[in-house]
Amino acid sequence: MIEARGVTVRYGEVVAVDRVDLTVDKGEIVGVIGPNGAGKTTLLECLEGLRRPDAGEIRVGGIDPRVDRDRMARIAGVQLQHSAYPPRASVDDVCRLFAGFYPDGAGYPELLEQFGLTSHRRKQVAKLSGGQQQRLSLALALLGRPDVVFLDELTTGLDPAARRVIWEELRRRNNDGLTILLTSHHMEEIEYLCDRVGILVKGRFVATGSPAELVREHAGGGDRLMLEGVAADTALRAELTALAGVSVTPAGNRLLVRAEDAGSRERVDGVLADRGIAARPLAASLEDVYLTLSEEQTHVH
Repeated sequence: MIEARGVTVRYGEVVAVDRVDLTVDKGEIVGVIGPNGAGKTTLLECLEGLRRPDAGEIRVGGIDPRVDRDRMARIAGVQLQHSAYPPRASVDDVCRLFAGFYPDGAGYPELLEQFGLTSHRRKQVAKLSGGQQQRLSLALALLGRPDVVFLDELTTGLDPAARRVIWEELRRRNNDGLTILLTSHHMEEIEYLCDRVGILVKGRFVATGSPAELVREHAGGGDRLMLEGVAADTALRAELTALAGVSVTPAGNRLLVRAEDAGSRERVDGVLADRGIAARPLAASLEDVYLTLSEEQTHVH
């Protein structure tokens, strides 16, 4: 459904997207993650046909998204990271406008119901909360019943309950054949939704694979432990930090402790036993992969 080869975008001497290759099969959900400034939005804008790359070739549903704009509009839906609407337009006004772009776009009341916006239909879009505007943008992206949808920062500003509703709606549509390419900073979202993930750092993919594959190959060895309610214990933190092969990171009122190997884990256990402190083990996650690979590449470059 999406095929990109050698996509490159430059801003003067800065290379924002550096010879990126990407394929997304029909019915897949693929996520692109990476630090701010990694090139995620620029890459999506090229795939959507909104930006011309300096080099490379792109096909979406077999067409060039910049050349055949009419067909691209029929097969693809787009949720931009930032959207602007007429300042006094209501939710209903905007939906009717967008519905007029599509032969079968009259089903927007159902979308508003699915995304919890029915009670806001007469409200001006400018007076919606950030999360409500995000849900409206997603509804508009799905209004034309597209074959593929591009979602940039899918659930930014949404509370956990609203985020879960969005995930379930997208999963349901994906089961019916919708292809999805998304960016997100929520690792739980990526793990829940995506069949494959690409980690983009400084304009290049540094790793790709399923969430499970990435965790298995790149999360790093050792053990992670969470210590509750001890962040203010400076003596404990200093004692743990002084141990070989151990790193300590504050997280609110907790400490995240990483032990590199069995020996360092044994030393951590000894300190905690002496103080009568219980530790909660943490399984490796996609967030560990993200942090490890983005930090490694930052140091390399």
